[in-house]
Amino acid sequence: MEPIAIVGIDCRFPGAPDTRAFWDLLMRSGDGVGEVPRLRWDAKEFHSPAGAPGRTNTTEGGFVSDPDAFDNEFFTISPREAAAMDPQQRLLLQCAWRAVEDAGLAPQRLAGSSTGVFVGIMGNEWAQLHLTDYDNVTAQIGSGNGYCMTANRISYHLDLKGPSLAVDTACSSSLVAVHLAANALLSEECDVALAGGVNVALTPALSIFYTQAGLSAPDGRCKPFSSEADGIGRGEGVGVVVLRRLKDALADGQRVYAVIRGTAVNQDGRSNGITAPNRWAQQDVLAAAYRRAGIEPSEVTFTEGHGTGTALGDMMEIRALGHHHAARTGKPLALGSVKGNLGHTEGAAGIAGLIKVALSLHNRVVPASRFAAKENPGLKLREHGIRLLKAPLRLPADGVVAGLSSFGMGGTNAHAVLESAPPAAARPKARPQEQPSAAPAGIGAALFTLTAPAVPALRRNLLAQAQAAERRRVPVGALAWNSNQVKTGHRYRFAVGASEPAELVARLRAAADDPDLLARLAAAPTGRARTAFLYTGQGSQYPAMTAGLYRDSALYRSFLDEADAALLPHTGRSVRDLVLGGDEDVHLTRWTQPALFAVEYALGRTLAELGVRPDVLLGHSVGEYAAAVLAEALPLDAAARLIAARGALMQELPAGGGMLAVRAARETLEERVAGEPLVGVAAVNGPLATVLSGDLAVLERIEEELATQGVRTRRLQVSHAFHSPLMEPMLERFAALAGEAGGGVPRIPVYSTVRGRLLDAEAGEAMDAAYWTEHISAPVLFADASLALLDDGASHVVEIGPRPVLSGMLRTLGGARTASGPAHVHPVPAEEAGGRELADALAELYRGGVDPRWDAVYEERDRVPLPLAPYAFSDQHRYWAAHTPALGGAPAPRAEPALRPVASAREPASERPEPQATAVAVLEVARGRAEGPVARAAYEVVGAVGGYQPEELTPELRLYEDLGFDSVMVMELKNRLEKQLTGLGELTVQDLLPRLSTVGDLVGFLHEIGAAAPGQEERTA
Repeated sequence: MEPIAIVGIDCRFPGAPDTRAFWDLLMRSGDGVGEVPRLRWDAKEFHSPAGAPGRTNTTEGGFVSDPDAFDNEFFTISPREAAAMDPQQRLLLQCAWRAVEDAGLAPQRLAGSSTGVFVGIMGNEWAQLHLTDYDNVTAQIGSGNGYCMTANRISYHLDLKGPSLAVDTACSSSLVAVHLAANALLSEECDVALAGGVNVALTPALSIFYTQAGLSAPDGRCKPFSSEADGIGRGEGVGVVVLRRLKDALADGQRVYAVIRGTAVNQDGRSNGITAPNRWAQQDVLAAAYRRAGIEPSEVTFTEGHGTGTALGDMMEIRALGHHHAARTGKPLALGSVKGNLGHTEGAAGIAGLIKVALSLHNRVVPASRFAAKENPGLKLREHGIRLLKAPLRLPADGVVAGLSSFGMGGTNAHAVLESAPPAAARPKARPQEQPSAAPAGIGAALFTLTAPAVPALRRNLLAQAQAAERRRVPVGALAWNSNQVKTGHRYRFAVGASEPAELVARLRAAADDPDLLARLAAAPTGRARTAFLYTGQGSQYPAMTAGLYRDSALYRSFLDEADAALLPHTGRSVRDLVLGGDEDVHLTRWTQPALFAVEYALGRTLAELGVRPDVLLGHSVGEYAAAVLAEALPLDAAARLIAARGALMQELPAGGGMLAVRAARETLEERVAGEPLVGVAAVNGPLATVLSGDLAVLERIEEELATQGVRTRRLQVSHAFHSPLMEPMLERFAALAGEAGGGVPRIPVYSTVRGRLLDAEAGEAMDAAYWTEHISAPVLFADASLALLDDGASHVVEIGPRPVLSGMLRTLGGARTASGPAHVHPVPAEEAGGRELADALAELYRGGVDPRWDAVYEERDRVPLPLAPYAFSDQHRYWAAHTPALGGAPAPRAEPALRPVASAREPASERPEPQATAVAVLEVARGRAEGPVARAAYEVVGAVGGYQPEELTPELRLYEDLGFDSVMVMELKNRLEKQLTGLGELTVQDLLPRLSTVGDLVGFLHEIGAAAPGQEERTA
């Protein structure tokens, strides 16, 4: 068969809350078995050492910790529905999410795809406890139980459209699920498949069965193939793997843990008992798997056995293996079983073994098998060409073949053949860029990103990622690039720049402990960004401007070099070398203007290449040249020719001109200079921020007159009187050059500082020769253009220039116009700024809704798959059933609001939310609370239907997206509203649906139709 790659893994087993802990447990031959937790049943009450009828012979087993914890808010599941759900569904939801992340995929990106879900499961005790309590069966109880829902829940919440099914073949269920998933991939029913298994023991029923059948180990431990083997010990667990066709995984540059070469499933038919193992069927399924994998038995280095530790089971398995491997006397087959560490995890047994084999191949070592030291002599392992793994087995780098068996109690057997990942996957190469570009990638720093559905969740995951990064020796670029690929898609975004791992850890921790930052994020969840680029004019230059960025960023270097090459034929000297060399000539007009153009062109193109596409542009004076190139109104060569000529021609003008900033209105100054032919208004930067330009002698006289009137002025340090009548002598020569260069209508909207408004592209208003000629002496109408831009509703203003100049002016203008203006972003906030500062600017834009082109941020060496710490789900909410009378406990469980989750006292103090984070959460739910009897009644009804406390609800909460409502809950909402409120008449679902966007919308609708609280009409009368 075509090979199938295992590209993602997540699991949770006794003594091992995650994949990393699971591998650690295996490598140290750890024991995950312990006493039956009181959360399950009172083991002592059902215990009888002799195994009396109705009793078990053990009080021990392998149990996962905190199976009642569930982050229902993450999956937008109401508390009432969460309380009704089988915990196996809850565990699988979280495990599947983390497995997809481990595959290097953002789970939201699978939405709408043909991804399949295949789940092995054999226990359904939650349903037995709930569905027999007839008085309390609800719609949520119905959908919260049933084998099908274990798979369907995953497909529903991840919006997957491929096959979705649960498999029950008893103990072989989850390996059969893997077999079905692999076949679905091979038949192209799906391109990605999630395969897994789950088992949670809620009652002692199977323990009693194992005891009465003589299969239960008194100490609750499986001892596979050991002389001490005395039966089965029960275990719990959940595991999910992400599968892809190997060729697809390699093409996408995914990390591959191991490769499935072949699988087979069969049945032993009418044998020596429906629950008894059958040697012949087992050896047949082994042969079929070897044949399908295209290998000989002698090629198999080790096999993960079914290994239950029962006398008959172990004997049948050894004989079946021996049929194929007895000739291997010189190099026997290595054999082990994870059940020695965990117990028999029943429906999850196959996936537990698969994950062990995949991790062994990935890490090039097979852990020693627990209890292997005292092998059972009756099995005659040597004669069958088999040896137990009494010590870890080191593996070569590639070409290792392994086997995996899982046999069902009812006779359905499964076997899989795996192989180590090919070298290209074992040492992943960089993924191909998202969109190939001629520009080299890399900004000289990393940008770590993280998203979460709520601010407290964001804080929790910031700390989890900081802790994980602190203990790893991994380049910060690789960590960040993987975060960009995987940790995305939620409502609240966070990003931070870093140049090395220690800095990243420090900044993640600082963000998690910054209540002001968290409060700002809570107040403004990410929306759609509308970005404006503001290009700075003359006066912002300085020697060695952007030298740090040129040093750090290959991307910026390429664009500054490109601008320099375009300018060189017209300047005769490298503008780049002048700028980076710290030459004071940068202050000479002939060099200032082309130097600013080169820097601003490079900055604008760098951001555009990074995926920051401006919605609108504005340039102050010479800043319009670089803006025009980005807007595609001028080609680079033409703009370079014009700006070089502009600077040179202005430099040739005679001295004697100057500029004067005046704190006065434009209209006032226009009247004053109306009779002055050598002075004019050069710029209007605000209502009381006007610049005059012209003859120095005249300006001095005007300055003195204004001083006597108490008007503040400031002389600007310039070489010439820009934007004044003194520019007249150069216009004719410049106009001739501009006519040759041409110019067109901008493709990106431009707010012109020549016109003081948006250029009318539909009318064909072009930035042509006439425009650029007028541009020289016309006043810079920055205030008018900026106010028009602010009215356009930009969310982010990015200042493109060597230092921030225009942002302060824009804030002053916007202060009187809007209560909260756009966010201001500066790629080069200071003279020494480099790649880290550019990363911080990109971080600010990402937090505001911009989606960068991540591959352009990093050099090729950083774009490699790398596992990150998985999503840290909240364990504060707990959902569990009270014990039924049959178990000697309280009355049967109810999935009612009374089972609301509460913060767990068992949560480690180090993981509890800090006070400031809790305060943020409270702020999130305390804004704008509606009052009045109708509102209070509506809140009570919504709370009752969803299982929320009324005080948790706020007007802006969305019923579907935030509170997890569905059609069944809407019907219940309607019925409860009719009973709770008077004056409604007969309320139809059709009436409600258009008004169920938010809780506030529902309250408003009820007021509109004249609803009254119970008894209100009587009180009014």
